[in-house]
Amino acid sequence: MNYFKSFSEDILYSRIKNFEKMALELFKFQAVENKIYKRYLEARKIDVNQINRIEKIPFLPLRFFKDHQVVTGGSAVFKDYYSSSGTSGAITSKHYIWSKEFYLRHTLNQFEKVYGDISNFHILALLPAYMERPGSSLVSMAEYFIQQSKSIYSGTYLYNHDELIERLQVLKNDDKKVLLLGVTFALLDLAESSFDFPKMDNLIVMETGGMKGRRKEMIREEVHEILKIAFHQKEIHSEYGMTELMSQAYSVGNGKYTLPDTMHVMLRDVNDPYTWAERSQGGINIIDLANFHSCAFLETQDLGRFDKAGELEILGRFDNSDVRGCNLMVI
Repeated sequence: MNYFKSFSEDILYSRIKNFEKMALELFKFQAVENKIYKRYLEARKIDVNQINRIEKIPFLPLRFFKDHQVVTGGSAVFKDYYSSSGTSGAITSKHYIWSKEFYLRHTLNQFEKVYGDISNFHILALLPAYMERPGSSLVSMAEYFIQQSKSIYSGTYLYNHDELIERLQVLKNDDKKVLLLGVTFALLDLAESSFDFPKMDNLIVMETGGMKGRRKEMIREEVHEILKIAFHQKEIHSEYGMTELMSQAYSVGNGKYTLPDTMHVMLRDVNDPYTWAERSQGGINIIDLANFHSCAFLETQDLGRFDKAGELEILGRFDNSDVRGCNLMVI
């Protein structure tokens, strides 16, 4: 637990001077102290002592979070967890966490590094489905942002669209920015309703992904075009995160994600998960240093690519993979 406390302070106070060094140290620790990850490495006959570069680190497939308690250290200390939303009848993932306080402080730090002080925002969270079940990390984050904004206008919404539109009308000329944070299907439902949306220069519309089986899957450009027209916006912002991650990445409207200093993305070959992609496109593997208490090295079912400037774009998901909460569409 002292290791957790020390590592969490390095994360919260941005004391990440050498990402690769920290990642390799964390790998050596989790390769011993994480029972599930240790067994996975043994099954693949990985010699931990031969791992001297992050490119050599094996990544744990996310499916292990569905059937196992993926934790580092004794499992008895982990009382809290976040769970994925999944679709009807699907087995959901559980991410057992060391500290909800750490998670919330970390998410706020990441948001403010991109968007500035949360007190300069009114937060309007449109999160049906997520708010209707316990254990959503997205809801936990949104409620914390609402609390920290200290705005009497901030709040959460389910299907009460009329109240949300009234709130937007009240805030359209406010000095503060208005963040409309919404799961994708709910924002589309709102956009295609009969409401007349006010034109707001202070509005940021941010989709978090997720269709939940409510609508057909769509490419991101199509979704963003619908939202831009409906909400009179030049750009639509995005948040990229998932239950199994403690960190989030943000796109400020160009479809390219800014990775936090705790996160590193590597692309694997779409046909061979043990080989790195030879092109700038492939399956997304993520190192998240904030996952020091669980597993920091995760093989996702998301597809991505890096542009010429090295910025990350999320393309969608592998065929036949689960359509999950905070990841956007299949292609």
